[in-house]
Amino acid sequence: MNTLEYYSKKTFEDIKHIDLDGNEYWEARELMLSFDYSKWENFHKVIKLAIIACEKSNHNVYYHFPEVRKMVKTGDSVREVIDYHLSRYACYLIALSGDNRKKVIALAKTYFAVQTRKQEILEENYDNLSEDEKRLYQRKITRRRNYSLNRTARNAGVKNYDKFHNAGYKGLYNGETADDIAKRKGLRYREDILDNMGSVELVDNLFRIVQTDEKLKNDNITGESNAIRTHYEVGKKVRETIKDLGGTMPEDLPTPKKSIKELEKDNIKLDLNNEGENK
Repeated sequence: MNTLEYYSKKTFEDIKHIDLDGNEYWEARELMLSFDYSKWENFHKVIKLAIIACEKSNHNVYYHFPEVRKMVKTGDSVREVIDYHLSRYACYLIALSGDNRKKVIALAKTYFAVQTRKQEILEENYDNLSEDEKRLYQRKITRRRNYSLNRTARNAGVKNYDKFHNAGYKGLYNGETADDIAKRKGLRYREDILDNMGSVELVDNLFRIVQTDEKLKNDNITGESNAIRTHYEVGKKVRETIKDLGGTMPEDLPTPKKSIKELEKDNIKLDLNNEGENK
C-alpha cells in the first residue's frame, strides 16, 4: 500500500460520515486535525478562503459548506460552536487553500482531487442504473457496512447478534423484528430480508447501520445491553427523520419480485465506475 492509499484510509475515510440520503460528508472540526491544524481560528480562515473559491467557480456554497452548530464539552462546561458538514469537493478546495508547507496538505490535494472525480463519475452512472442495478449496488454496501458494525459490536461486548440486530430493526420498523419483517414480506424461513428490499429501503437500513457503527465507536459504548439500546435508539431516530422529511415508512415500501440472489443468478452486470463487476 502506497503512502497516499494508507493516508486516505487512515485519515480521511475513517472520519467520513453518511447522511440519511446516503451522501458522504466530513465534519470540519475533525478534518482540521487531519489537516494538521491545532487551532480552529486558523483553520476557519482556510475554510473561508475555500468558500470564496467555491463561489467563484459558480458552485452552491450552501450545498458544499453547510454550517451547523454543535455542543462541545470544555472542562466542566458545555458550549455551542460552529462546524461545517463538508462535501468531498469542499475538502478539496480547503486543501488547495491550506498551508503548502504541511506535507499532509499535499497528500490531501491529490487524494480529494482524484476522489472527487471518481465520485462525479459514480453519481452520473448511478442515476442511469435500473432499480435492480441500484439494489445490487446498495446491497453490496450494506454487506460491507454490516460487517464493520458486527466487528464494532463485538468490541463493545455484544455476543447475542440476533438480539442486537433485532433492536435496530425494531427501532426503524416500529417494533418489527427481522422475523416480523420476513413474514410480512412473505419470505421463506431464514431468507435474508436485506436481499428482498428495494433500493430506497436498503438506503434506510444503510443509514441505520452506519450511524449505529459510528455512535458505538464515537461514544465508546461498552456492554451488550448498552449496545443493543443504542442500536434501537438509532433505528428509531432514523424512522423519525424519514417521517419528518415526509418519506415513506420502510414497512410501506414494496418488496421486489426478485431477491438479490436471484438477480445474481440472472448475472445482471453492474458496471459502476467502469469496474465491470458481476454482482
